[in-house]
Amino acid sequence: MAGDIRDSLVEEAARLLAAARERDVPLRLLGGVAIQIMLGERMDERFQRESADLDFLTTKRSGRAVEELLASAGWEPERQFNALNGARRLLFEDAPSGHKIDVFVESFEMCHMLPLAERMSVREDTLPAAELAMTKLQVVSLNTKDRNDLYALLHALEVADHDDDAINALRISELTSGDWGLHHTFELNFARLRDGLAEVGLSEPEQAAVRARIDALHEAIEQAPKSRGWRMRARIGERKRWYEEPEEIER
Repeated sequence: MAGDIRDSLVEEAARLLAAARERDVPLRLLGGVAIQIMLGERMDERFQRESADLDFLTTKRSGRAVEELLASAGWEPERQFNALNGARRLLFEDAPSGHKIDVFVESFEMCHMLPLAERMSVREDTLPAAELAMTKLQVVSLNTKDRNDLYALLHALEVADHDDDAINALRISELTSGDWGLHHTFELNFARLRDGLAEVGLSEPEQAAVRARIDALHEAIEQAPKSRGWRMRARIGERKRWYEEPEEIER
């Protein structure tokens, strides 16, 4: 029932993930609340923020099961949008609180397309840290909210070539090595993250640690072997738009 929806979106996300596990419905959290849940006590309060929505990922075969799950948990589906777009995205809302849910199906498509479903087995609650970072790094017009979410991850987690309590640079470079546009957007955002470090209240040692992790990610994508398509697109560069404009959804 609608009254079961928690006031805290962190608690609500945990409730929905538990219900999904109980029903064996593949569902993983992404976005700002996912970062809070993944980091737990390591989430630095300087990057803590209020969220108005929840973002999830599911598989193509599970769209109907997710709709039934969220409806039974009190969330109202956006029926017209879901009927037209359910193969790639589903929307839900809780009118009393104004909270919303986006469910991405198989992949995340905003400024760039990120294939995510293949990574759903790494964790049982959220997507891995690399994927959480990439959904922020793919934003061409990086805002303060997305920047601070990235700082939260970079402040708390090491950069490594695995997913064990780390941001997996190998996974990130695997995607950018075949997609010049994605690589270029990440490159631009690494520069923005470096430029903004002095504005977020970190000490000099903390800034140095975060900067080193930004540099490690940047170095990983630069050094990874590039595909033929990547090299051909690099010749065109910014003369042709390398990203998509995210659609504005009327809700």
